[in-house]
Amino acid sequence: MVIKGGFMGKIISISNQKGGVGKTTTSINLSAALGILGKKVLVIDFDPQGNTTSGLGFDKRTVSKSSYDVLEKDTSAEEATLETQFKNLYLIPSHINLASADAGISLFSGKESKLKNKISHLKEVYDYIIIDCPPSLGIITINAFCASDTVLIPIQCEYYALEGLSQLINTIKVVKRHHNPEIDIEGILMTMCDLRLNLTRQVIEEVKKNFPDKVFKTTIPRTVKISEAPGFGKPVAYFARLNMGTFAYKNLAKEIVKNNK
Repeated sequence: MVIKGGFMGKIISISNQKGGVGKTTTSINLSAALGILGKKVLVIDFDPQGNTTSGLGFDKRTVSKSSYDVLEKDTSAEEATLETQFKNLYLIPSHINLASADAGISLFSGKESKLKNKISHLKEVYDYIIIDCPPSLGIITINAFCASDTVLIPIQCEYYALEGLSQLINTIKVVKRHHNPEIDIEGILMTMCDLRLNLTRQVIEEVKKNFPDKVFKTTIPRTVKISEAPGFGKPVAYFARLNMGTFAYKNLAKEIVKNNK
């Protein structure tokens, strides 16, 4: 089955092993923005910290089924899926047990494809499946990459923006060579930007120089409302409708939809 418009759903991992770059913030707010645009979206919280789960209004301590169960047990993705209070937005929550999954998965052959085997059919159900990866390049992230069509890489507008990026790119190349020949980079997203600062503009130019044609036109500003929204269990679009961050993530969603036509 192909969903509306003849567009088969797309799986996008959001990943950067460097913490604090806006990975989970982007997972929450891009997904919500795509939902507002009328796209049916599933978010998979694959980070043991579970901040995407709580940021979408769920108590990560009390969920009955999680991405850990999908990965490690006979639980289907459908059984673990929760409907959020936000338009067109669904969630497979995380659980702290996911932190110990690396050891468990390593006991299986074909360990890199466990998630892919559980979710690939969902591309017939959802327009977009967004995976919030952990801030590491272990077997959990490898599972996400093997299941994904593309990887979106958020980078903070700061002096050491490119630090560690080569390791992430190399990991994607290894997955492409050995496990998932279709995987590509969806784009590089500059986050926490203050375009009034020379440093911000210099960092953006440096990233564009290193990754021509891969940097999104949309940049995400640093705003208090983006930071506050998760504490209320809401994406910024539902917390502060007229905030700059809301407009930025809506623009990013439009850019991604346009790029995938």
